[in-house]
Amino acid sequence: MTTKVTVHDDVTVLTVADEVDLATAPALDSAIDATLGGKPAALVIDLSEVSFLASAGMAALVSAHKRAGDTRIAVVADGPATSRQLKMTSLDQVFALHPTLAEALDALRGN
Repeated sequence: MTTKVTVHDDVTVLTVADEVDLATAPALDSAIDATLGGKPAALVIDLSEVSFLASAGMAALVSAHKRAGDTRIAVVADGPATSRQLKMTSLDQVFALHPTLAEALDALRGN
């Protein structure tokens, strides 16, 4: 699993790629913590490049939501490897789920 942080205007984007499973979820947790440490107003966790999302990865997302404080969080997930699991477990009710990064950025910017 790899992560990359970019900033799009006032929104921080954490892009995650490859597999998020029991072995890699702690690295995702660390990347989210480091990103939240910068106190961004808004954070997008982009899972569009994730090929497998295990329950440990979903737990990392829930944990991020709980410790986000005032930071608004959105998740980008589309397709069977990510959004299906998030919807089946009703996590799409916990945080804003968007099919594309552009839609997530627009939603967080209030467009």
